[in-house]
Amino acid sequence: MCMRRFHAGAVLVLMLAGILAAGCGTTTTGVRTGGSSRSSTPTTQSAANGTVIHTKTVTVNGRSVTALANSAGLTLYYFMPDTSAKVACTAACAANWPPLLSPAGAPSSSTPLPGKLTVLNGADGMQVLYNGHPLYSYYKDGDAGDAYGEGIGGKWHVATPALAEQGASTTATPTGSGGYNGGYNG
Repeated sequence: MCMRRFHAGAVLVLMLAGILAAGCGTTTTGVRTGGSSRSSTPTTQSAANGTVIHTKTVTVNGRSVTALANSAGLTLYYFMPDTSAKVACTAACAANWPPLLSPAGAPSSSTPLPGKLTVLNGADGMQVLYNGHPLYSYYKDGDAGDAYGEGIGGKWHVATPALAEQGASTTATPTGSGGYNGGYNG
């Protein structure tokens, strides 16, 4: 008889703990990685429900460059095959290059940018674009100073504030970069 009461009491305590834990769940805004089983890293920050873009200095090809960054301070990249109307990096590609998504509202910048921030309804959600270029982080970048994705496959490049508008006839070279062509408009 004592054992049954103990067992019933233990079950009741576990059920109550489960109910309380379910009611105290947390949510984070993160990046979907196209069905990848790896956990998502939060890369968006809400300001009036939109994503906030930051700038930072990174070393690219031995030169100091001002780059766009997500709310975690990670470098943002663009993919040359993308267009302002179509995202080319989806599914398995997006597992290595998580798209920068905006949960709602228009994206904004923590500092003034010369270009335009918009969103495009892509395969993974509302992807943030800078001057018509969809933005991504790179899964190997773990610290704010990392820019390991630069130049991969000759098609991935660090996004800079000077990134030329998609479809523009000229390319931009960030000030003080000594020739780094981070403004290439694929």
